[in-house]
Amino acid sequence: MGTHKYSTEFRADAVALARSSGRPVSRIAAELGVNHETPRQWIKTAEKAERPEAVAASAKHAEIEALREQARELEMERDIPRRAAKYFGGRDELVSRFEFVAGHRGAFGVKRLCTVLNLSRSGFYGWLKTAPARAAKQDADAALTRRIRKVHAESGETYGAKRITAEPRAGGVVVNRKRVERLMRQHAIQGRRLKRRHRTTIPDPAAQTVPDLPRRNFTASAPNRAWVGDITYLPIAGGKFLYLATVSDVYSRRLLGWSMADHMRAELVTDALKTAVRTRGGRVDDVIFHSDHGAQYGSKAFADACHRAGIRRSMGAVGTSADNAAAESFFASLKREILPDQRSWPTEPAARLAVFRWLGFYNHRRKHSTIGYLAPVVFEQRSTTLAIAA
Repeated sequence: MGTHKYSTEFRADAVALARSSGRPVSRIAAELGVNHETPRQWIKTAEKAERPEAVAASAKHAEIEALREQARELEMERDIPRRAAKYFGGRDELVSRFEFVAGHRGAFGVKRLCTVLNLSRSGFYGWLKTAPARAAKQDADAALTRRIRKVHAESGETYGAKRITAEPRAGGVVVNRKRVERLMRQHAIQGRRLKRRHRTTIPDPAAQTVPDLPRRNFTASAPNRAWVGDITYLPIAGGKFLYLATVSDVYSRRLLGWSMADHMRAELVTDALKTAVRTRGGRVDDVIFHSDHGAQYGSKAFADACHRAGIRRSMGAVGTSADNAAAESFFASLKREILPDQRSWPTEPAARLAVFRWLGFYNHRRKHSTIGYLAPVVFEQRSTTLAIAA
């Protein structure tokens, strides 16, 4: 019986039976009463008919999947700039881009992120390789910043980079001053700066001529060889002033004596001198005392006080601050470091307390650049120890 004698439905059912039963085709042919080769022919014919449709369906499915994958890729690439904009927060430095790639590489992959952000993959991996060294540097900077803040606070927020740098060096820790300056800028840590001046030197035309012995050489080989003194003003609210007279040793820059009053009469400077003499034991034969040409230093009362203590007087040129530079420098530091931002103290007691506190700090703790960034008292003590050891 030819195959044309079987209906299309019969042939399709036979093919379906052969495919689904799992039994030999010859047995199925015997059960259907057809030649054993006939179902095989029907199966081959069905496969030929199905192949173009299957190929087309498969191709269509692959095309749909490709389009879906492309859509997913485009969506991911659109998502990267959105996330990056939020991450950068207005920044667009190369480092912040590398940080973004490092944080999102698990979600997007390094290649895609670098392509979208226009970065070099080799540059990113180089940056990633040096991450441990950068982290160590950041930790070291953080530790140094904490130390800078501590030293700055202990100085009454007056120290600049030079003196702050000297603090760890005194403990044997080598610190670069430029690094300290950088960290201070980054964290808005600032020292105090000098403000306006007020005239306190009023020469007496009738005063006795006194020679200039140091001639601007404000150095000494030992304590009690040369002292310097001067007067400065302390502004009080309401346009009032206190006046401060000081006596310092040129050798160590130590403040030996001072006096504060609401006037500039001769006793202001004589009281400061007497205090300095007591600090040095009661008499200081042949020490030079250098000052400007203020009327107080040219007075008979001050000349007598110097004579009783065995002090030789010295004065610089009239109207030349460089001739008393050591004393001028001391007052510049004092004003810069303790004068309030409003440029005056509210009351006289407030001014006295601030000055008194700073003078003690100056002698015992403040780093002085001309004596190796040591405090004056510490410098004298070390010098005495070295002299005894020698």
